Amino acid sequence: MGTLIFLKLGGSLITDKARPETARHDVIARLSAEIAAALAARPDLHLVIGHGSGSFGHVAADMYQTRQGVRTAEAWRGFAKVAVAAARLNRIVLEALDAAGVPVWSIQPSASAVCHDGVIVRMALGPIQRALEEGLVPLIYGDVALDLKRGGTIISTEDIFVHLAPLLSPQRILLAGKEEGVLDREGRLVPRITPSTVETVRQALRGSAQTDVTGGMESKVMSMLALCEDIPNLAVRIFSGETPGALEQALSGTHFTAGTLLIGG
Repeated sequence: MGTLIFLKLGGSLITDKARPETARHDVIARLSAEIAAALAARPDLHLVIGHGSGSFGHVAADMYQTRQGVRTAEAWRGFAKVAVAAARLNRIVLEALDAAGVPVWSIQPSASAVCHDGVIVRMALGPIQRALEEGLVPLIYGDVALDLKRGGTIISTEDIFVHLAPLLSPQRILLAGKEEGVLDREGRLVPRITPSTVETVRQALRGSAQTDVTGGMESKVMSMLALCEDIPNLAVRIFSGETPGALEQALSGTHFTAGTLLIGG
């Protein structure tokens, strides 16, 4: 099938997380154009794109504490509101990708995902596989999900990638955010993290400055590093999508060294 890459457009990159429901339309348009250019330059490239909820879903999810569980009538109403907010941002990203010429198809995670205590135990794989086979780009996003223990919960793009990666075997996972990568206590970029070095930087990993119900940088690094240990030859790169051209270069297959590389050791 060629090269398969999972790409996340972080919520901090595509929204202003300090202002409720504020999309960065110019950034989303630029990123979409870079994705289109990379696909045009590499016929062998296949993508699964995901995006965070930023100032859309996270604000509502924090208000109703949806990640922790959904058990009351008010909480279920909040669950539905989070889904609506997440879908609003997804529509913005979807239309920008389509306008740029990306053959994108949005696949709603909450329509099929089922969790147990916050971990996805099943999610419809068939539509994603068929999309890739037909040359389409499946677009997933942070969303609500039913949970066998909590009633309902929130699943991040990283949660979905963790579930899908062993089934689809991507060669790389790219996490494009606002920060340049993983930073140490002095604010310096950490170029590489492995299972043997992660504890030296873990104290510096901190939650997002704005509302992020899915755990921020520490959760991101630990879940992706565990995935690298489980899947041979998988590499994850956390980098900034703020620099014009960085995303296109990361997708191009050329030597890209920006940000932080996570490997299994």
